[in-house]
Amino acid sequence: MALTGLQIQKLLPKTNCKECGSNTCLAFAMKLAGKKAELSECPYASDEAKAILGAASEPPVRLLSLGEAKIGGELYLYRHEKTFTNQTIFAVNINDTDDGVQDTLKLISDYVLERVGESLKIGAVAVTQTQDDPGKFIETVKMVASAGCPAIIRAKNADAAKDSAPLIKNTGGIIAGVTADSADSLAETAKDNGLILAVTGTTIDEIAGITAKLKEGGFNDILISLPANTLSQSFQFNTVARRAALGNVKQMGYTFIRFIDSCDTYDMLREGTNEVCKYGGVLVFPKLDIAVISTLMTLRQNIYTDPQKPIQMEPKVYKIGEPDENSNVWLTTNFSLTYFLVSGEIEGAGQNAWLLIPECEGLSVLTAWAAGKFGGEMIAKFVKEQGLDDTQKNKTMIIPGYVAQIKGDIEEGLPGWNILVGCQEASDIESFVNSTLK
Repeated sequence: MALTGLQIQKLLPKTNCKECGSNTCLAFAMKLAGKKAELSECPYASDEAKAILGAASEPPVRLLSLGEAKIGGELYLYRHEKTFTNQTIFAVNINDTDDGVQDTLKLISDYVLERVGESLKIGAVAVTQTQDDPGKFIETVKMVASAGCPAIIRAKNADAAKDSAPLIKNTGGIIAGVTADSADSLAETAKDNGLILAVTGTTIDEIAGITAKLKEGGFNDILISLPANTLSQSFQFNTVARRAALGNVKQMGYTFIRFIDSCDTYDMLREGTNEVCKYGGVLVFPKLDIAVISTLMTLRQNIYTDPQKPIQMEPKVYKIGEPDENSNVWLTTNFSLTYFLVSGEIEGAGQNAWLLIPECEGLSVLTAWAAGKFGGEMIAKFVKEQGLDDTQKNKTMIIPGYVAQIKGDIEEGLPGWNILVGCQEASDIESFVNSTLK
């Protein structure tokens, strides 16, 4: 039977040292109970605690760090059960025979997709050895390491992997392509250099045997590369492995890394979509294709959004252009997608304006109104709290057309303000501006 947080706390040292990353031993115990931490994170855990808790306190899927990002640590099979937490990391492959490596690295480093308040980036670079001479491979690994991006070493053999591993020491990088034959020797290399091993095999059972052996030998920073030759196989294997992990099959309690081999746009999209939706931990693209990567970043952002807590903007007044005391005030909710649609349309209509965003728990306009979180009284109060009632000479506010019924309540709470009912859809804002405000 699973232990509660209070029961686990009794087995901890109760020093509240914070070295585990939690403020108190009780907080750490609650994480252990929720399988969001591992007992190994406590430097002062007693032998008794290790014996009683041990593997039982581990998350079903091993949590690892790749650079600054987290992978694994998931607790659910389906997103709607609660939420998925640690997003699939996107990486781009570079072969040791490629020209213009430095230029490619700069493009990868500079690429940022700004979407609904988040900055989305490429998280790692893989280096694949394609020729027998390891010199060019090591040179390419050096360039990736100097660029400051987490590296994934994909060497032809264990010797080349060992020679290149020190170049990315303690960066959270990955040694890929680890087999049953090379697992033992590369585990020592990974330990010495603070790296992760990505193991592979011809069957799931073979991979389970490798991970079990590595863990018994004291190495547990593992990813698994499942053997899949088709999209349907990948879908099936990922699902079977995740089910096994959540069913306490420790040998499969690791997240996945997948290398896409095809450079065809649609193949990359199909395989990438499958990995993002079905538990991929690290996804390596064969080349830098911004159209593919930006599309999958958008999908990933939606899959890894908490369904119980929409992406939200901070409640406050935002500037659109260069507004002043004579500019109009527009109103919408703090659901991020709504904010960016509305602000973009106002800016596109050539308006310098203030955009008022009250606290609505990230709900859309109609949903927030129906839930009683977007009413006239609270909006009037928020206007005063933000100082607009004192600073604005032009006291004109445009409210969403879907909630025209709150117009009277706002006017009652803000005497002297001119409340205009705007359009229902953000796409009609430019037409509304041209017909009503100009």
